[in-house]
Amino acid sequence: MMATTHALGALALVAPLAAVAPELAVVVAVAAIVGGLFPDLDLYAGHRRTLHFPVYYWLLAVPAAAVAWIVPVPETVAVAVFLFAAALHSAMDAFGGGLELKPWLETSDRAVYSHYHGRWIEPRRWVRYDGAPEDLVLAVALAVPSLAVFDGVVRSVVLGLLAISAGYALVRKPLVAVAEWILVCVPDPVLDRLPERLLPIEASDLERIDDDSR
Repeated sequence: MMATTHALGALALVAPLAAVAPELAVVVAVAAIVGGLFPDLDLYAGHRRTLHFPVYYWLLAVPAAAVAWIVPVPETVAVAVFLFAAALHSAMDAFGGGLELKPWLETSDRAVYSHYHGRWIEPRRWVRYDGAPEDLVLAVALAVPSLAVFDGVVRSVVLGLLAISAGYALVRKPLVAVAEWILVCVPDPVLDRLPERLLPIEASDLERIDDDSR
């Protein structure tokens, strides 16, 4: 799924909290966006493994929420929201496509790594790939609660995320064609530094590819 979809999903998650505690609206919005985007900081270093924890984030988020309930200050609320947003992101990736340059070909059996289970979770492909039409539809649907609750700068950010989502969905597949053309011109020392999931490979080669982080 698109990073923007994850951010909008996190905002939808905390929209009820912002509605009942408007004084915390900006805090929870910022924490949700940051937490929703945070796992994808591992994009070029063991993507969907290094910072993705589909189990452990939840185990941290629950006690953090309890602390925020007992001591409802901006800091505790922000930490709890961040962890829930990161947990939601990691879980949502299991319902998307796999890790490959062209996920619409469905050649990868890796969606997100579960450190708790010690294995990769297979992609369910409810959203076939990031930027797919259904990904954009999901992003729009997830934006509705935020647009109904938040105003001002947060509302503008939500609209901006939707605009980015629409633009990315429009150019998603052409971008791969451009990337493949560029890779032809890239010298081997540079190619050696790129994650193998970004390289154009045959499905038969997938079995010999080791984890990106190893």
